[in-house]
Order: sequence, then structure tokens, then C-alpha cells
Amino acid sequence: MAEEKSWVLTDVGANVWKESLFLGHDDLGVPDCTVSKTRLQGGLRSGVDLVEVTNAELSFSILPTRGMGLWKASCRGIPVGWESPVKGPVHPKWVDEGDRGGLGWLKGFDECIVRCGLDSNGSPGEDVIVDNNGNRVAVDLTLHGKIANLPAHYLEVRSDPGSGSVSVVGEVDESSLFLPGLRLRSTVSTTPRSNRLTVRDTVTNLRTTPSELELVYHCNFGRPFLGAGSRMLAAVLEVAPRDARAVEGIGETDTYLPPTPGYVEQVYFYDLAEGASGRTLVALRNASGDRAVVLRFNKRELPHFTQWKNTVGLSDGYVTGLEPGTNYPNLKGFEREKGRVIVLPPGESYQCRLELEVCTGRDQVAAVEDEVAQIQGGRRPAIHKSPHGKYSPV
Repeated sequence: MAEEKSWVLTDVGANVWKESLFLGHDDLGVPDCTVSKTRLQGGLRSGVDLVEVTNAELSFSILPTRGMGLWKASCRGIPVGWESPVKGPVHPKWVDEGDRGGLGWLKGFDECIVRCGLDSNGSPGEDVIVDNNGNRVAVDLTLHGKIANLPAHYLEVRSDPGSGSVSVVGEVDESSLFLPGLRLRSTVSTTPRSNRLTVRDTVTNLRTTPSELELVYHCNFGRPFLGAGSRMLAAVLEVAPRDARAVEGIGETDTYLPPTPGYVEQVYFYDLAEGASGRTLVALRNASGDRAVVLRFNKRELPHFTQWKNTVGLSDGYVTGLEPGTNYPNLKGFEREKGRVIVLPPGESYQCRLELEVCTGRDQVAAVEDEVAQIQGGRRPAIHKSPHGKYSPV
């Protein structure tokens, strides 16, 4: 059996860094696959490293400079992602997370999949911590945490000719003196002529004392999957609106409007049903039923799901977010009270897996719909008509 191959592109500890690289299928030993690395220049993207992977069916780009986020993808020429008003990818040096009352994270937001965390995520606001003198003090947390604006200190390309897989591995540290020390090790992989990629993440507590962890995968999709009459497919046990604005659409959470200038976002919190071994999925299906983008994950790893509807005008960022997570993106204090903030013991790790699949035909979409129905099992979801204290502050 052919041996695995490896190319280290960045290793800060060993003083290794490659600005550019191209690996064809002969280099990788895997047919139909290529991997390239470049450094972008010009505008807000100057200095951003970009790794692009293709498998003859699916292509996608990873941003080591931005927390190993997935920037764009396409399958059979169909774009996967969204058109943000932010023309990125944006180098983190241009993102002031504390700007606009803690909303500065949005200045760099244009990825298809971006992680929110690791120490905190959700709405900006006040939290209480124990400082380096042992005192309880109030601190301001910014929107969605820091991991998306931190660069990888280690980056590697791997291929396994035996199994026919190609992977990009990156490590990103979110750490500081007297503060939590967390390391994300992310492996993004695919196989030849597949319509699927897999993200395997491990978050490790680097400290000798416990550290808290919050992690949400903010998965964002626009056209051509999002449009008038598009539907979210999911096996739902329970759903609640986040706030009064979301109450207005509680009877239509699974459907979407066309681009609507002036639309104000609506957010819904879900408890999803699970199939065998905790597996579940959500999908965004277009109105004609011939295209869908699917997220597969394990509810035992990512137990909470959030839907963000932002069907504003096209130039304002027409998008929906399908967001599996370890918590709901509320204020951290509220999530802590509800027991949804993970506490990692010293040296311990938390693992989770997320799969992105693109359906480009009616038969594929119909199969996903059948899978959702099987997990639902005929159960009627509980639909809360107003914010519920289980899910959000009321």
C-alpha cells in the first residue's frame, strides 16, 4: 500500500514557512485532486494566506490566516457561500473586534464556514471572570469571539494514496497570560470526485487549570441555494424564537423570502432529532428542489442548532446561517447558567466533526428529504410562539 505523504507549509516552532505551493495529482498520489497555496495581495486581503483544494467535482478554499475558516466553495461550477458586503477575505489586522460596541467582528465576515469561539461566542456584552489577582471582575466580550481572526501557527497538506484522501491540517492557538489557553487543530479533507468535504476539529486546553469552551460553526449560504421559496430541511423536536422580531416569523421558520431591502434579521433556536449514533443533518434546498447544501454532524458533539435569517437586499448581504454548535450564541453568562458552556479539564480535548455536502440533482435532494423524514419519524415539533427561557433570556 502506498505510504502517506506530507508537506509542511508553516511551522512557527521550526521556523518553516512556504509562501506558495502547487501539488498536482501526481505529487499527491491521489487522482483528480490538486492543492495550492498562495498569499493574497491588494486591499484588505493583503497578507492573507489561501489554500485551495480541488477534487474534480468540488473545490474549496481555506484561510489559515483567519482561523482555518472555509472561505468559498463550488461544486460542478455551482458557487457555495454568499456575497457579503465585505469584500474579503479580510486580514485580521483590519478587524477591530471592539468597534461599534463589540460588533467589529462583522468587518471581516464573508466566509462560507466560520468558527465562533473558542473561549466565547454569541452576542457582545458583559461577563464576569476571575482575574490574575483572584478577584471577580467584569469584562466586555465581543461578538462571536476571537478564533476567526487568529492565524494558524502550523499548516500541513497530507495525502493518503491508499484511501484516496487529501487533507489540510492547521493549528490555531487562542491563548494569553492569565486567560484561557485553547488550541484548535482542524483537519479538512475530501476524496476524488466527491461532492463532500469533512471538517474534523479538536480543541485542547493548554493550561494546567480548567478552561471554558464555546464553539459554533457559522455556516452561511446565499444564492443559488437561497431564494424565494427556499426551504430549510431539518428533523425538529422543538424551536423557539430568539426575540420579538423572530416571533413575527415563527410560523414560517423553514421558508425564505426573496431579497427584501430593510429586512431585519430573525434568529431561531432548535432542538433537533437525531438518528443512529446521534447523527443528524440540516439542509438548505432551493425552491425548485434540484439543488441543496447539506450539513451533517453528530448531536452528541454539537447538540444545539441556530438558524439565522438575513434575507436583506442582495448588496446588503442576502444570506442565511445554519449553525450547529456546543451552545446557542447568547451572552456567555446566560449559556453558562444553562449548563451549555463546556469546561475542559487541564490537557483535555473536545472533538467534533462537520460534513458539507452539495446536491446538484433532484434525486440527491429527494434522498436528503427522505433522510430528514426518517429521522423525524412522524413526530410533531413543539413550536414556541414567544421566546422561551430554556433558549434565550426573556
